[in-house]
Parts: sequence; C-alpha cells; structure tokens
Amino acid sequence: MAEITESKNFIHAFIDEDIAEGGRYEGATVHTRFPPEPNGYLHIGHCKALIIDFGTAEKYNGLCNLRMDDTNPTKEDVEFVEAIKEDIHWLGFDWGDRFFYGSDYFEKDYEFAVELIKKGLAYVCELTPEQAKEMRGDLNTPATSPFRDRPIEESLDLFARMRAGEFEDNKYTLRAKIDLASGNFNMRDPVIYRIRHMHHHRQGDKWCIYPMYDFAHPIQDALEGITHSLCSLEFENHRPLYNWVVENVSVPHHPRQIEFARLGIDHTVLSKRYLRALVEEGFVAGWDDPRMPTLCGMRRRGFTPASIRNFCERVGVAKSPNTIPLAFLDFCLREDLNESAARVMGVLKPIKLTITNYPEGQSETMEVENNPNRPEDGNRLVTFSRNLWIEADDFLAEPIPKYKRLFPGGPECRLKGAYVIQCIGYNTDENGNVVEVLATYDPNSRGGDPADGRKIKGATIHWVDAETAVDAEVRLYDNLFNAESPDTSSMEGLVKDLNPNSLEILQGCKLESSLRDAQPGQSFQFMRLGYFTPDSKDSSPDHLVFNRSVSLKDSFKPGK
Repeated sequence: MAEITESKNFIHAFIDEDIAEGGRYEGATVHTRFPPEPNGYLHIGHCKALIIDFGTAEKYNGLCNLRMDDTNPTKEDVEFVEAIKEDIHWLGFDWGDRFFYGSDYFEKDYEFAVELIKKGLAYVCELTPEQAKEMRGDLNTPATSPFRDRPIEESLDLFARMRAGEFEDNKYTLRAKIDLASGNFNMRDPVIYRIRHMHHHRQGDKWCIYPMYDFAHPIQDALEGITHSLCSLEFENHRPLYNWVVENVSVPHHPRQIEFARLGIDHTVLSKRYLRALVEEGFVAGWDDPRMPTLCGMRRRGFTPASIRNFCERVGVAKSPNTIPLAFLDFCLREDLNESAARVMGVLKPIKLTITNYPEGQSETMEVENNPNRPEDGNRLVTFSRNLWIEADDFLAEPIPKYKRLFPGGPECRLKGAYVIQCIGYNTDENGNVVEVLATYDPNSRGGDPADGRKIKGATIHWVDAETAVDAEVRLYDNLFNAESPDTSSMEGLVKDLNPNSLEILQGCKLESSLRDAQPGQSFQFMRLGYFTPDSKDSSPDHLVFNRSVSLKDSFKPGK
C-alpha cells in the first residue's frame, strides 16, 4: 500500500529550469494540453493527468488546450466528447477558445509525412503486420525491411495512391526510416501511417489513411505551441520517437515531453476496455453507475470536485508506478463533506417508536443545528410528535452486553435535538416480529439536555417524525471489486473478482420532510449514517432516491 505524502513536483522543477534565464523556454508562457481519446468516459485515472495538465498551466499563469485524440476512426463517439467537456468543467477547469481535435491536423500530418519521404526519412512498406513482427529482430538482432531502400519517387507515388483509396486495408504502411538496430524497438522504423477504410466521426469518408499516434501527437503539440507535453509513464520509451518527429519535420515549436506515473487505486480497474465491457455486458448500470470510477459515476454518487482535486494533489506526482488505497479517496470526500454538507435525520431501516405519555394529536417544532462547522448556516426546524421512526438496530428486546440504546427497562436515551426517553416495552406482530417500540419522555428535557442536569447513560438516537416523514429509496454502495488487485488478465477473471454485495437497495426509508425538495448535487449528512445525495437520474419528488456517497467514519489515516 502506497504512503500518502506531499512531495516536490518534479514536473514543476523541470519547468522552472526551462523558463529560467538560459532555459530552453526562457521567458515563454507555459503551455500544456490535455488530449483524451473520446472512446469512453473520463475516470479517476484520467483525472490525475487532467489536473496535472490544467493545474500546471494554472500554477504558471499559462495556457492549457483541450484536444480530442480522434486519430483512430474505429472508436470515437460524439457522446464521449460532450461527456469529457462536462467532466472537465465540473472539476473547475476551462480551456477557453483552445479546443481542438487531432483530426483537425490530418492534412498537416499528411504534408509532414510527404516531407519525411522527400528527405529520405520515410518509405512505403509492403510487409503485412505479421511479417513486420517476424522481421522485427531482438535485442541481439537488428530488424530487417526489404522495402527500406525503395526510391523516394516510388514511395511518394504509392503514398499518394494510398490516400486516394486505391489499396485495401493493410496493403501498405508508411514507415519512418530511423534505426533498425536500435535498442529501443519504437525506433526500429516504426509505422507512422496505415490504411483504414473506415468512417470517421468528424471527417466522414474523406480519409482512408490515418496517422499513428506516435507520429500525429508530437505534430499536434508543436503546431499548437505546446511547451510541455505531460504524459503517463508508458510513453517514456516513445520519447525518442516524439523528439525525432519534431526535429525532422518543419514544425514551428519543439515541445518537451515529460512523463509521470499513472494513478493506480486498489479494488479498482482503470482500463477503459474493461470498464466498457462491464457496461456492455450488464455488470453495472452504465458508465455513470455510482460504483464506477468514471467521473460521471462519481459525480452521481456524490463526490465533489474539491474532494477529487484534493485527492489528486495529495497523491502527488511520482516517477514510478504506485497504488493508492481506495480508502484515501473516500477519506478526501468525507473530509470535504464534513465541512460542507448539511446535517439532516434519516432512518434507513425504520421501526415505529411511540411516546406513550406524549399527548395524542399534539406536535411541536425542534430547532436543530445544520452544520457545526458552518455556524453561518444557522439552524433548521423539524417536527416532533407522539409517533416517530427510529432505526431498527436502536432497539433490542433482549439486549447484549454493553448495549446502550433502547430496551425494556434500559437506560435513558436522548432523541437528537428533542427529549430524553426511556423504553418501557414493545409490540409484535403475529409472527413475533417487533413492530412498535414503546417509551416515555421527560417533558423537562426539551432540546435533548435535561433541565435537572442529570447524566444520561444511554446513547443519542436519531429519529424522524412519522407525521411528516417522506419515504425514500436509499442505495448503499461498496467496492465494485472484492480483490485488492482485480484480475485483469481476462474478462472472466475480472468478473470473478466482482463484489456481489457492491449495491444494497433499501426501500421504505424515512427522511425529514425538507429532503423532498433536495436536488442532485446537494450533499447531506444523515446523522450517524453517512453522507448522501439525491440520485441525478432516478430521484423525483414523487419517488426520492438517495445514494450513499461515503460512510460517516473510517479507520483510514493519511500516511498509513
């Protein structure tokens, strides 16, 4: 388990050197970019990269572009583009007028590819993918390519005909001419263009050849004036190719690529391929299922932008892969909601409580504090009457040792913000199930503090007035996976690690009447139970649905 520490950001140290006097970008405006591939929804792993990109620009009063990496025509979807924009804005970042698509540069990509051919630095190859793999060599054997010395004019002609659509998929590729003996296999004449007769979500059928990411991405960065191309660690071995591209085509800028470790979280899968499979095969209720690590799912569950940004900032920027406890993400949410969420009372597993000596038909209002951390929010009024709802586990007909809640002849207990009561009995149905708890109250203890100053040995119990309570469905969430490191070797292995108890749905819960008007995005602490938010899809005034965002307490401590 990784230790949570705050350390110096090595990316910022590099940038400080670059923009200092004598640095490669002396006096320049720091310019970053966030280039998501629109083939799925953003998840918490993307969020780390997003915050690094946009946050770095903020730190240096610079700029950050949003660029959709849509160079692959097989996966992109407009739905994902709009969702990505929404998630970024929700987190509090903005790209201004600097919104681009990778496909905006297809013509330029083509022109630069032609430039490489004319310089003798690229050639059209006829090897099939299988043949190219066989001829790739190993650490002791250089790769080979029988088409490496194809004449420039012949490659130019074939490449133009590739664009014109004369050839079927995989008939030809365009390869960069670099070093077949390189110890870095990414430099062994990598493919930079391939034929794909597929419809593109923006370009339609204009193109049937598409640039590879390793070729297109450095060109896009350079054309947009990016100074620092921040990317995850798997691109470290691709950096020499990134640099080779910008050094050998006539782009106006030479960005610096800096790599950082991806975010890993236990009990979580951050592969879009597997997240998509979970959705498509019905193991979750969609990309925004509150159990999913997608930002739309986390937002629906009740995570706040502040909690996610705080999590990513406190995790820090590392040079080597690490795994962060999922409990720390919950801790950051709990910490934020403790400061901001209004306190209310809700009963999830209700049982009736009758105050036998409280007058029939009488009702009164009690003043209860909204949030002790926000005195400026003042108090709220709740109604109190003879008939209340309490949690079923706040009563035992036959108490266990050290039980300090309600049982016949047991100690006095406080009703939160109301009166002191004492259990005197209970009623059961024909099956012997307890259906009603009977108690008496002390009229002199209004507000929960006895006027005579006597000590109350029992617990403080939350409650809801039965006369004004509203019914609700409440959804309790647990980890989507039982395994700390879910099996991602296959979909079958992943399914075996799913937690069958990751969702519990409770019907007939009783809530304060004020929650009838609660809106998605609002957070509430249900006293003693946790933090909850109205479900953004399913909740309505006629059918309230609340999601538990996080439990009230946890043993996790940062640094442990």
